[in-house]
Amino acid sequence: MAEARKIKLSVLDQSPVREGGTAEQALRETLELAQLSDRLGYTRYWVSEHHNSLGLAGPAPEVLIPHLAAHTKHLRVGSGGVMLPHYSALKVAENFRLLETLYPNRIDLGIGRAPGTDRKTAALLNPYNQFNEQDFIGQLMDLDRYLQDGLQGAEAAGVKVTPRSATTPERWLLSSSGQSGVFAAHFGMGFSFAHFINPNGGAEVMRAYQSRFSPSALMKEPAGNFGIFVICADSEEKAQQLQLSMDMLMLHIRQGKAGGVPSYETAKAFYDDLAEDELAQVQYNRQRTVVGTPAQVKARLDALAEEYNVDEIVVVTITYDFQDRLRSYELLAEAYGLEPRN
Repeated sequence: MAEARKIKLSVLDQSPVREGGTAEQALRETLELAQLSDRLGYTRYWVSEHHNSLGLAGPAPEVLIPHLAAHTKHLRVGSGGVMLPHYSALKVAENFRLLETLYPNRIDLGIGRAPGTDRKTAALLNPYNQFNEQDFIGQLMDLDRYLQDGLQGAEAAGVKVTPRSATTPERWLLSSSGQSGVFAAHFGMGFSFAHFINPNGGAEVMRAYQSRFSPSALMKEPAGNFGIFVICADSEEKAQQLQLSMDMLMLHIRQGKAGGVPSYETAKAFYDDLAEDELAQVQYNRQRTVVGTPAQVKARLDALAEEYNVDEIVVVTITYDFQDRLRSYELLAEAYGLEPRN
């Protein structure tokens, strides 16, 4: 039963910029939230990669990770994720080997295939990227070799991947589709399903990953989790108010409109004027979000954890007021009985 499942909580932070706010403010809040998560007992803290977005301030996880790791003590810190097709697999391996050397047993390399931006920007990041599945598989194969001692083709070509360290970053594949689950199982990687992007079919994808998993030198057992938008508040009324901002934000992202996280007042006025098709999109988007009081949120998340057959949930919380965001993570930690750290 879900009640018997000991759930670990983790954080995915997209460094959201609020309406009228700045990127500098958003990144300061990312650090403050990481430090709070460290004290509250969260397991890992992942930061995302987004390009050409005025509403999200984090285009380079590999730059932000060491800043967060240096100012926390217990969290695993990682990427959620590095969009591998933009980059050389060798350079990604070097970046994360260096991070693991600096912060042993604390670094996660989360990898994604999606562009994390529009196709025009993706083409500028890597003009040779054809968004070809076979190319991505080849990159995963290269990365797998580069992160392990047996580098085969690389060493045969006279390339030594450095730095060498006693430990290796955990590898995770992040996706909102089924094919990447197959890849993660084949390469013996962890797998995180992005329920906050696609609320349909994730449990089936996770079970397929678990059943097909092949142990690797870096991971002996399947490790799965799912990421989901969560808004937890002291009252149901407050939670519903906070949800209106998320409704407007997600709709604007889908429509390609730039802008930060809207205030409740802005979102309320916007909601009152929604067209029928926009209202339908809002209702669909709410499947990607769990909203309510601590008891309501925990009941829904427990049910999802049971469906996914996992013991870890990655929480994405975005609010206009940063204090509401901090409070949501505090309430969730209390609901799950996380053990606070000094």
